[in-house]
Amino acid sequence: MTENLSDHLRFSNSAYVQELCGPQGRNLETVRDRTGVSIEQRGSEITITSRDQSSLDLAKNCLLQLYALIESGYKVYSEDMEAAIRILSRDKEADLKKIFKKEVFIVSSKKTIAPKSATQRKYLQAIKEKDLVFGIGPAGTGKTYLAVAVAISFLMQRMVKRIILARPAVEAGEKLGFLPGDMLEKVNPYLRPLYDALHDMLEFGKVQELLEGGMIEIAPLAFMRGRTLNESFIILDEAQNTTPEQMKMFLTRMGLGSKAVITGDITQVDLPGAAVSGLIQSREVLAKTEGIRFVYFDEHDVIRHSLVARIIKAYDLFEQRRGRRPDEWEKKAEDTESEDKPESG
Repeated sequence: MTENLSDHLRFSNSAYVQELCGPQGRNLETVRDRTGVSIEQRGSEITITSRDQSSLDLAKNCLLQLYALIESGYKVYSEDMEAAIRILSRDKEADLKKIFKKEVFIVSSKKTIAPKSATQRKYLQAIKEKDLVFGIGPAGTGKTYLAVAVAISFLMQRMVKRIILARPAVEAGEKLGFLPGDMLEKVNPYLRPLYDALHDMLEFGKVQELLEGGMIEIAPLAFMRGRTLNESFIILDEAQNTTPEQMKMFLTRMGLGSKAVITGDITQVDLPGAAVSGLIQSREVLAKTEGIRFVYFDEHDVIRHSLVARIIKAYDLFEQRRGRRPDEWEKKAEDTESEDKPESG
């Protein structure tokens, strides 16, 4: 019978330890659930016990690195604990300070945004460096949420004059006639996730002020036709549901001083019949175009409930067993983003 292994962690600041443990010890419960170890906390000491050395090392590494983050002034939330375990279970040498703190965006007094995975960090860096970024991967990986956060940060710093948030209302083709109201009222349900992201980051009154003042615009993709968007931060969400013609139309809306982020999940195309997804086609068309970057997320980057990542993985395995392999959006070891050529002077 395997003997229990244990490690005792002694910290110097009891207040920091309480923050590390979380309200009613919820953060420690997360560590227990995700690693299978036993944890006891007494004052400034935490004891970890496990029958498995790798699980013990993972829990210890996670707690030590998050305590160091708290010491540096970073406020740790329950989702940080989930993210830390996920990151360190894949790479025990990962430096959480570099991942969590280097790409922090102070969106408002209500919200500070930091990446919760190495891919999220790469995505934020790409948005800062490139004028056009594609974020491709499953739901819950933060593709749109992070893009909205950066857009608000840019707007508050006056790096852009307005934010344009667009979505294709694919389902609206058949159902709009049964919904009450004018065209805007009919497509509003399809734009609701974008409003939700804004309200999570800004006070309600501030969101209304920016919307009414035209500094933030949320609209169906069809409303982009014929426009030139200068000094704007433009986000196209659910881009897998664009046709190639719509995608080309959107991409050619970019004006001087603008940035664009396009997000979507190419395994969840809702276009009718055998219609080609503009997002899927864009990877082939734009793969070698300089100034553009593709960033790929997978189930390991999911930051919703931990069960979501397992659900995504289960569906992928199910499709593979049926011989219908999902489109290759998986992250490659070398990262399948476009080759960036040196910028010409």
